[in-house]
Amino acid sequence: MTQVETAPTVPEVGLKLAKYITAIADKAIAARGKFTVAVSGGSLPKTLGSGLLHMNEESKIDFSKWQFLYADERSVPLDHADSNHLECKTQIYDPLSISCADNVHAIDYSEDVEEVAAKYEKTLASVFGACDAPQPPVFDLVLLGMGPDGHTLSLFPGHALLEERTKLVASLADSPKPPSKRVTLTYPVCEAARNVAFVTSGAAKADVVYNIHKEGNSNNYPSGLVKCANEDGVMWFLDATAAGKL
Repeated sequence: MTQVETAPTVPEVGLKLAKYITAIADKAIAARGKFTVAVSGGSLPKTLGSGLLHMNEESKIDFSKWQFLYADERSVPLDHADSNHLECKTQIYDPLSISCADNVHAIDYSEDVEEVAAKYEKTLASVFGACDAPQPPVFDLVLLGMGPDGHTLSLFPGHALLEERTKLVASLADSPKPPSKRVTLTYPVCEAARNVAFVTSGAAKADVVYNIHKEGNSNNYPSGLVKCANEDGVMWFLDATAAGKL
């Protein structure tokens, strides 16, 4: 089951997304004292950042109990132009004065991408407590983007990692989209999350969005295979062009 929210423009998508995420954050903080969110790269940080900035201007958001982690990361230094962390820092953390030291858990860079993945599993344990594949960490929210080929996280069509059920954080050195070395959360982490949401825009995504939601071909795309613990299913935030064929 999925839910779809559409808006005419990307900034309006960002505002809807910001309202959605802050409502989840407030509920999580009231229940457990913190809000844990995994974020992705691509256009998502800019969309989310613009929405949160707009909301923050109207009513100040207390980010002190927000904990940001990463759904995936390119294996590059954190200040590299391809870094998801740098994009999030530029679009979200710096404009909103969110402390990277206190509230952000970046995926460190190393030439050994398998070592990076293993280290990030330990980071998950430091935030959530002991966790392994049979007992994944429970994020309050996992935020995902989608590529024109239907990939999400760093899980690509036809790749062996689509079948990964043992590791919580996996590495790959053969990404079909550069850079080739990446680290990614796996499906079991999404499936354990309280909420999962896609943020997708652009006419280049319209065919895949249609196929996933209307044609019943969701299993043909990594994005269509994502599930979560929420009984209402996965949420999709789309601009008018991405939703144009629905």
